[in-house]
Amino acid sequence: MLTTDEMEKLIPAENAKFRSPIPTQSVSSDEFYPAAQTPRQREFEARIKQIGSALAKKQGVSRRKFFQGAAGMAAAYLAMNETYGPLYMVSSAEAQTPEMANARANALKGQFIMDMHTHFLRDDTRLEGFVRSREAVGRAGWNPTLVNKPQTLDDLKFANYFKEIYLDSDTKVALISGSGSEEPRDWFLTNEMKAQTRSNVNQQAGSQRMFSHAIFMPGMPGWLEKAEQDHETLRPDSFKGYTIGDNTNKRLARHPWHLDDEKLLYPFYEKLVKWSKTKPSLANVCVHKGLFPPSTTKQFPNLLQYADVRDVGKAAKDFPDLNFIIYHSGFRFTGGAHMTGWEQFEQTGRIDWVTDLAEIPQKYGVNNVYGDLGQIFAQSTLAEPRLCAAMMGQLVKGLGADHIVWGSDAVWTGAPQWQIEGLRRLEIPQQMQEKYGFAPLGAPDGAVKNAIFGGNSARLYAFTPQQRAALDGDPVALARAEYDLHGEGRTNLRYGYMQRA
Repeated sequence: MLTTDEMEKLIPAENAKFRSPIPTQSVSSDEFYPAAQTPRQREFEARIKQIGSALAKKQGVSRRKFFQGAAGMAAAYLAMNETYGPLYMVSSAEAQTPEMANARANALKGQFIMDMHTHFLRDDTRLEGFVRSREAVGRAGWNPTLVNKPQTLDDLKFANYFKEIYLDSDTKVALISGSGSEEPRDWFLTNEMKAQTRSNVNQQAGSQRMFSHAIFMPGMPGWLEKAEQDHETLRPDSFKGYTIGDNTNKRLARHPWHLDDEKLLYPFYEKLVKWSKTKPSLANVCVHKGLFPPSTTKQFPNLLQYADVRDVGKAAKDFPDLNFIIYHSGFRFTGGAHMTGWEQFEQTGRIDWVTDLAEIPQKYGVNNVYGDLGQIFAQSTLAEPRLCAAMMGQLVKGLGADHIVWGSDAVWTGAPQWQIEGLRRLEIPQQMQEKYGFAPLGAPDGAVKNAIFGGNSARLYAFTPQQRAALDGDPVALARAEYDLHGEGRTNLRYGYMQRA
């Protein structure tokens, strides 16, 4: 959790004056301090404003309206190429011709996408940093509509979450995750809340639109009994843990743990193996790793050994019937440290701790380690797209395209459509492919990207072709169709924190 002093230096991201289809600077949750806007990001913002204004005028719409559409999204990635180099498959014609952009968007909107890394906040959340930040913005005059107006956290709660995930993006199925804490009031959502949300959504949809995690916290008093109880009463689709213990309040993290702790963790894994015989998805051990830049290491040096992936290989080898899904793929360099990551790659060909993760299958002779793209894809796209391409290349080369799973960590960075478009359009530069032996990522709906977007998670969570077919024509699909015709459109808002420009 960010401190009060840190919060005073930030503003809510949704109060940014410019609503770009792609964020123009770092946006964080409370997991790391957002970086200041870089010179390259300022250049990108200037380019997208210029391109957007010119094309909006030519098409007879406002710039904001233009950026809500497919042509506006194409224009944003055109500006990314002009700023960072040719990394994204996009043409000037697509940005200039709404009919062409819409035709492409319509052809891809049926793509099967399972976003297995999403969040929203509970109604009684104690994470009032969000509220204090909004009120500070009003007092400072940044947003006149907030002056003397009590603030809430509604934009991070369920109604807005549903709109951003299911209506404003091509996501078909989502998993609602969370974060535990030593302080019970600081859980994003309790395990009971996640299970109830899943039940409500699926009941109203008449299909399986949502999965849910149960958070497990090894070392806490009665933690194993709590996991057993959650399994019996909540029927989670998988369990998720944070090896540093309390990620929300790192200063309270009194119970960090290692995945390969035979005494503490192996009895739990044995239960998961047993439970997965009747519910296969319980073989998925989801684990937060990374998001631990040098600045965080300086604050919490005692937690560093738990944040990296040194403990993954042995656990995966000892339990071949389980799948170890490493959230954030162990990517370390958030909070303004992305250039450190890029420089490390240029100098050594390695990226903490993504490279270490990608090497585990060969080093340990295992085939049950997976990399999740939550935050890793969004933050590297915003800060240094070449780093994003390098990490994708390493993960595909080391883990295999069939062992990478899509996650957006939304709704902190807004509706995930810009991230979806980012992966659809991204290609690893030819020179990088040749130097490091990376395979191309291929077409937006080619084998590699289809596997990452949904095929791999469908296999891991036993989501059948019949269940996929049931999504067509269900109430959510009908609502999306109606929204596309008459809805207000994507807001291009983000809901985390950002530094003042």
